[in-house]
Amino acid sequence: MQDGELNLDNILTVSEITGQIKSLLEENFAEISVVGEISNFKAHVSGHWYFTLKDANAQISCTMWRGVNSFVFFSPEDGMKVIVKGRLTVYPPRGNYQIDVRSMKPAGVGELQAAFEKLKQKLAAEGLFDEEYKKPIPQFPEKIGIVTAIDGAAFKDMQSVAKRRYPAVELVIAPCRVQGPGSAEEIVESIKLLNQRDDIDVIIVGRGGGSLEDLWAFNEEIVARAIFESRIPVISAVGHEIDFTISDFVADLRAPTPSAAMELATPDINEIFAFIDDFSYNFTDKIFSLVSDYKETVESFLSSYGFKLPIDNIRTKEQYLDNLFYRFQNNFDNIFQNSKNRLELLKVKLEKFDTNRILERGFTLVKQNDRVITRLKNLDKKEKFNLIFYDGETIING
Repeated sequence: MQDGELNLDNILTVSEITGQIKSLLEENFAEISVVGEISNFKAHVSGHWYFTLKDANAQISCTMWRGVNSFVFFSPEDGMKVIVKGRLTVYPPRGNYQIDVRSMKPAGVGELQAAFEKLKQKLAAEGLFDEEYKKPIPQFPEKIGIVTAIDGAAFKDMQSVAKRRYPAVELVIAPCRVQGPGSAEEIVESIKLLNQRDDIDVIIVGRGGGSLEDLWAFNEEIVARAIFESRIPVISAVGHEIDFTISDFVADLRAPTPSAAMELATPDINEIFAFIDDFSYNFTDKIFSLVSDYKETVESFLSSYGFKLPIDNIRTKEQYLDNLFYRFQNNFDNIFQNSKNRLELLKVKLEKFDTNRILERGFTLVKQNDRVITRLKNLDKKEKFNLIFYDGETIING
């Protein structure tokens, strides 16, 4: 080859050099674990996750594909320190190298605790923990919905408590995973499923104890919001007495254990029977006591001046009427007796009269009358009458 001529044998295309780098990196970095802080986290609509892992001096792009990321039990956030496992790859179109993440976990309990406190503050600020939104737990439920693993010890414990305390209740189980990737989504689905029914009185959401990582599904925001949005009262019963989750704060009632949750949700049948027996035993005495008390009260009212006054007024009026009747009867008797006496006196007087004298007198009057009539008939009509006229001043003889 002459000077100045280009040796094409040593020249690589961009694709060729990128391919060589890709092969070299992927062969030598097929299984790596990297710790760093998440930044620029994006959950794409496709389901894939894209983020950057960084420390104080460098950063590297990361990709976690849909399906693989479903096994992550927590929700990654910017600023969270995590440990990722995967392989180093190259993205040829851009020539960038990145980590193809196969698994992710918090770098320590401190990171999960920080995420817990961050979400707790966020939801508290939104009012999801406020007492004004807490719904009352029914005292005598007919059906209790349960959201837990059907094969877990927690479900068996709740069944045992319900059978012992209140065997009349029905348990409706909406089974779900309570640990591991995808468990939060299943818990949400079970809560929504029970809310579609009209016969559930209260829901118990819970599981047995475990580490912070084991209980993390109940610290997920989607679970907290599903509990808050439930129209049915929810009792949270996650872990042991010392364990607290976000679900405990947002639920209508928190129970320290699943068994305690069932005790809070059901009445004790023994206490109910004891109450009925006590009530039946004391019922008669209580009724008689009440009647006696009311009787005394009524008698007290009847003997009071206010009740005596109307009776006294009635009796006074009755006495007044009796006096009037007595006076009327006496007056009537007097009038009748006087009239009777007058009639007797008149009878006596009539008996003393001489009927012959009365007749003679009558005949005499008749005769006198006849004479007057005869005289008037024989009177000379031309005979002058002595007439006297008076005109008010002068007397004129006619």
